[in-house]
Amino acid sequence: MKLFVRMGSLMILAVAFSAVLACAAPPPPAPAEAEDLFKAKCSMCHGPEGKGFSAIKTPDFTDPKWQASRKDAEIVDTIKNGKKDTMMKGFGDKLKDDEIESLMKYIRSLNSKKK
Repeated sequence: MKLFVRMGSLMILAVAFSAVLACAAPPPPAPAEAEDLFKAKCSMCHGPEGKGFSAIKTPDFTDPKWQASRKDAEIVDTIKNGKKDTMMKGFGDKLKDDEIESLMKYIRSLNSKKK
């Protein structure tokens, strides 16, 4: 009987802990929201499809070589802090971390090799 009471208590704690974890972190923006965020914050310099503009030397995010040459952490850092000696200014004070993460994933989705 004591075993069943303990198991029941442990199950209640596990469920409560799961509920706390679920409420603690908001879900990352959905892909459609990340695309909207890209269009609102990034497309003016990187183009609506992420192909960049050679005249202002912005990268082509659809280029598999560009994609392969960047780590996720580097893309996140650039979005957050900008890129020295370029027009790319940081968005760390304008966007939440989950929005920056979703932008990185959206940029990764533009890789033409995956399409």
